[in-house]
Amino acid sequence: MRASRAGIKNQELIIEKRERSECPWFRGGMQSMLFVMVALLCHRLLLIASLLLVCGMWSHASATDHVVIKSGPQRVSLIELYTSEGCSSCPPAEQWLSALRKDARLWRTIVPVAFHVDYWDRLGWKDRFAQPSFTARQYAYAQAGTVYTPGFVVDGREWRTWFEDQRLPSNNESAGMLEALVSSAGAITARYSPEMKFEEGTGHVAWLGFSLVSDVRRGENAGRALHHDFVVLEHASAKLSRDVEGHWTARLDTPRLTDKTGALAVWVEAKGIPVQAAGGWLDARQD
Repeated sequence: MRASRAGIKNQELIIEKRERSECPWFRGGMQSMLFVMVALLCHRLLLIASLLLVCGMWSHASATDHVVIKSGPQRVSLIELYTSEGCSSCPPAEQWLSALRKDARLWRTIVPVAFHVDYWDRLGWKDRFAQPSFTARQYAYAQAGTVYTPGFVVDGREWRTWFEDQRLPSNNESAGMLEALVSSAGAITARYSPEMKFEEGTGHVAWLGFSLVSDVRRGENAGRALHHDFVVLEHASAKLSRDVEGHWTARLDTPRLTDKTGALAVWVEAKGIPVQAAGGWLDARQD
């Protein structure tokens, strides 16, 4: 009896499976269910791919949204002009400096900067770019404690012969690589790898403005429209520290940058004298 009942049940199951396999509704239901499962899987794969793409784009932007400014191993000269809108002798010097924008040596072998001083403000016109710290910097260079405008300093030495001979002093010595990384947030990290004896020093950065015009109403330049380039809008410095790889690095404070900032000048000083410089445009379209 048991064997007979088991045989009957097996026969019923075989018949049921055969009926299901031959039933169009059953086949359609299975196909619909399979279609839904495949659609859900594709949707999930598409979602995962989209997330990976977004993450990849974000990582790419985070990794590339910065500016790198660096020198070569040869000495790059820092050309400092000390000037004032209250000085009638300064416009020719500033015109000469502005012409360096088209000079092939710009950022490669020379980095020009214009510090506006405030000691001529007493003549009736306040220079909007002047800062007391810029005046103090010129005094630190001055021999016999006297300052004047226009005054040029090249690599920490007064260039008094500019008025007679405007050819730049030559300098072919090796100074080492200087590199500055500017993040998208404006943070600047300077790294210096000297090729000579270097025990300590400071890193400097200047935010430079271009194509700036002032309509002067008083003082020696009253009635004139003065045009400025390479203007130091802000200046910051920090002590260099040596890292485990032997490089000298400094994190430089970032002021509130404005649309006037067109380039950066970075340099390293030892005992108050520039030993290497680098510069570059913040917008590659100005190259």
